Amino acid sequence: MKVLFISRAHPPVVGGIENQNYELSIHLHEFAETKTIANRHGKKFLPIFLPYALATALFLARKYDILLLGDGVMGIVGYFVKLFYGKKKKVICVVHGLDLTYNSGIYQKLWVRKFIPKLDKLIAVGNETIRQGIVRNIPQEKFTFIPNGVDVDKFIGNYSRSNLEKIIGENLNSKKVILTSGRLAKRKGVAWFVENVMPKLPENVIYVIAGDGADKENVKRAIEKNNLGGRVKLLGYVSDKVRNVLLNTCDIFIQPNIKVSGDMEGFGISVIEAASCKLPVIAANLEGLKDAIKDGENGFLVETEDTEGYLNKINELLADDNYRREFGERARRYAVENYSWKKIVRQYVKVMKGILSET
Repeated sequence: MKVLFISRAHPPVVGGIENQNYELSIHLHEFAETKTIANRHGKKFLPIFLPYALATALFLARKYDILLLGDGVMGIVGYFVKLFYGKKKKVICVVHGLDLTYNSGIYQKLWVRKFIPKLDKLIAVGNETIRQGIVRNIPQEKFTFIPNGVDVDKFIGNYSRSNLEKIIGENLNSKKVILTSGRLAKRKGVAWFVENVMPKLPENVIYVIAGDGADKENVKRAIEKNNLGGRVKLLGYVSDKVRNVLLNTCDIFIQPNIKVSGDMEGFGISVIEAASCKLPVIAANLEGLKDAIKDGENGFLVETEDTEGYLNKINELLADDNYRREFGERARRYAVENYSWKKIVRQYVKVMKGILSET
C-alpha cells in the first residue's frame, strides 16, 4: 500500500497535533510505503504551505493508493483532490476537536459543511469529536474512532528527586509535587485550578506548571491573587530533558480542563505521556480526556470544575506512597497495551485497507 501523507503541523513546532502527525508519519513506514509532505514552520507559513500542498497532492496523488491528511485544516486539499480524481482516489483525514468546532463563520461554512464531509473517511481522535461532527450534519458512518498514540519509551527515564530539586530550585524533603505540562490554553483549566484548588491543598504541596501559551497571564494573575508564588512554579516552555525529569519525578499529573465555548480537547495526549512514565493522572471528565483516561485503570476522572473532587482525589493519592506507585505501574502497563504507536498505526492501516476494498 502506498500512502501520501500531508501534515500542516509538524515538529520542530511544539504541540499535540504536531507530535501526533510526526509519530504517525514515522510509524506508517513500518506498514506502508509512505511519502510525507510537511509544514515545519508553524501557522505563519500556512498561507504558503496550503497552495503548495494542494498543487503537490494533485500532481502526486495518482501514484498513491491513499491520500492521508493530518488534520481538518487540510480538508480543502482533500476536497479538490476528490473533485479532480473522483472515486479513483481515496482521501482519509484525521480530525481533532477544533477541526470541527473552530469558531469562524468562514471555516464552518466551507471546511465543516463543504470540504471535510466530501472526504471518504474521517479518523476522529476522540468520541466527542464524532459527536461534534454529527451535530454539524456529518454522517456518523464517515467517522472511525482511533485514539492518539504515544511512544511509550520516549519519555520514561531514570531520574531522581535531586534532579527535580535542581529544576524547582528548592529542597523537596517532606514536599509533594503535582504537575501540569503542555500548552497553556484557557480550556486546560490551569488558572481555574490555581484559583480554586491550590489554596485548599496542604502547604507541603507544590504545583509545577511546564508550558507556555495564551492563558499564561491569567495563570500568573491567579498565582499573585492567591499569594501562591512560593507553592506554584510557572516554568514556561521547558526542554525535552526537563520535561522528562518532571514526568518521572513528580507525584501526580493534573489535567484540570474546563469548558470553553468554541474550543475543546480532542484527546489529551499529555495525560498518556504522563501515564507512560508511571505518573498517576487526575483529569477532568470532559471531552477527549474521557477517551484517553479510563477511570481507575490508567488515571482518575473528576467532574470539571469540581473543587472538592480534585481535593479528595489528590489528597487520597498523596496520602499513600505505596498505592500511588503501584497505580503508576498499572497506568504504564495500560499505556503500553492500548496506546503504543505500533498498535495505533495498525488500526490506521486496517481503515485504509477497508477503504481500498470498497473500490
